[in-house]
Amino acid sequence: MLSRLPDHLKDWRLHAAILAIVLIAEFIGPLSLSIGPGMLPILPMIYAFLLGIALLFTPVVNERQSKNAQPITNAIILILVAKVSLNIGPALDIIVQVGPAILLQEIGNLGTVLIGLPLALLLGAKREAIGMTFSIAREGSLAIINDKFGFDSPETRGVFSVYLFGSIFGAVIFGMMASVLAAFTPLDPLALAMAGGVGSASMMAASSSSLSALYPEMAGEIQSLASAGMILSIATGFFMAIFIALPMAERMYGLLTRKRSRATAEEEDVRE
Repeated sequence: MLSRLPDHLKDWRLHAAILAIVLIAEFIGPLSLSIGPGMLPILPMIYAFLLGIALLFTPVVNERQSKNAQPITNAIILILVAKVSLNIGPALDIIVQVGPAILLQEIGNLGTVLIGLPLALLLGAKREAIGMTFSIAREGSLAIINDKFGFDSPETRGVFSVYLFGSIFGAVIFGMMASVLAAFTPLDPLALAMAGGVGSASMMAASSSSLSALYPEMAGEIQSLASAGMILSIATGFFMAIFIALPMAERMYGLLTRKRSRATAEEEDVRE
C-alpha cells in the first residue's frame, strides 16, 4: 500500500523537518519590537521561512526534499486560497463601499515595470529584466513568459529568478513592510490590507497578519479586504500582464537600451 504513494508523501525526512520547523516557530510565538512610536510584530511564519532557508544549507534537507516539497506547497496554497476566498462573502458590504479602488489597485502593479525595469538595467540585467519586472512573478507570470518566449529564453530566466526570490523572501518582506507602513505613515490599515493582496497567498497572509496584530479590532475587515484584493488581483492581473504590463516592459526595454547604446557610442566617439 505504501509503495503506491507518491514520493513526496513517503519522504519521512521532509515531513520530520516540516514538523520540527512548525513546533519551533510556534514555541517561540509572536514577538513585537518597539520602533519609535510604532510596533513591529514578528510572526511565527517569518521564523518558519528563515528556519526553512537555514535547513537548505544543512545535510537534513537535500535536493530530493526540495523537489518533494513543491507539490505539498502547491496543495497547501490551494487550501489557503480556498480559505481566504471564504472571507469575502461576509464582507461584501465593505467591499462594495470601497468601490472601484479595489479594482483599480491592479494598475498600481505597473510600478514593477516603471520603477523595476530601469533599476534592473542599471544593475546589469539584459532581456532578463523584462521577465523580472513585468509582474509580481507568480505562477501565472511563469506561464505567460514561458508561452511567449520559450523555456530557455532570458525572459524566462528573469521571471524564474524573481519567482524563487519571492517564494523565499516575499512573505517576510511583505510582513515587515506592512508593519512599517502602518506604524510610520498615515495610510489607512484597510488600504494597506488591499495593497497586500497582490496575487500571492503567502505574501497576503503575511501582510494581513501583521496588520491584524497591530489593529486587532479591525482584524476581520483587514482579512476580508486583503482576501478580496488577492482574488481580484489573480483574476484581473493575468489579463493586465498579457495586454498591458508585458507590452509596456518590452517597449520600455527597447527604448532604454536604445538610448543607452546611443550614449555609449557617443562616449566612444568623444574618446577617439
